[in-house]
Amino acid sequence: MKKSYFITATGTDLGKTWLTAGLAVAVRARGVPVRALKPVMSGYDPARHEASDLAKVGAGKTAWTYAAPLSPDLAAAKEGKTIDFAALVDWCRGEMAVNEGTLLIEGIGGAMVPLTTHHTVRDWIAALKIPTLLVCGTYLGSLSHTLSALAALREVGVVPAALVVNESAEGLVGLDDTLFSLQPHAGGVPIVTLRRDDPAGLARLADQLLA
Repeated sequence: MKKSYFITATGTDLGKTWLTAGLAVAVRARGVPVRALKPVMSGYDPARHEASDLAKVGAGKTAWTYAAPLSPDLAAAKEGKTIDFAALVDWCRGEMAVNEGTLLIEGIGGAMVPLTTHHTVRDWIAALKIPTLLVCGTYLGSLSHTLSALAALREVGVVPAALVVNESAEGLVGLDDTLFSLQPHAGGVPIVTLRRDDPAGLARLADQLLA
């Protein structure tokens, strides 16, 4: 069965790439064909491709890679370029059309990161119309960031298929406390919790996606 998912987050460095790569391994272990893509990446050095997020998720280089470790709109501007939003959406749709199993599309930064002067990652998600996983953390302040991201996505008709609470390293707030406070405000969005280095949690999430 063909299934495509978009993986975004409430901010940067919250585990999108770790989650994407881990899910790909877990899905493949269940005998299901899987591909992972990271269509847009800033802070990319082709000389260090093997250490890049592109390599970590098993994706090849795309047309939307930029050297500066900035938001995509700024990173592209540093090179005298802009991201063609329509072309990006069409490229992803093409990959979805040839998908034979599970396709994981990892976004960049958080859900509201600017891609162009008129579009954010949120607009990219809305245009693709595929189930979305929203990754958040347990650091102090994550509750506000998470609920703000949920509200922003709902404004464009995107209700995440799951909210993935990824335990932050050395966070001041525990995973259980984060869940306790977050759940009443999540509006019925299913919540999946992942503790640090939790392959069993990734396996459970893979089973949910394949169900």
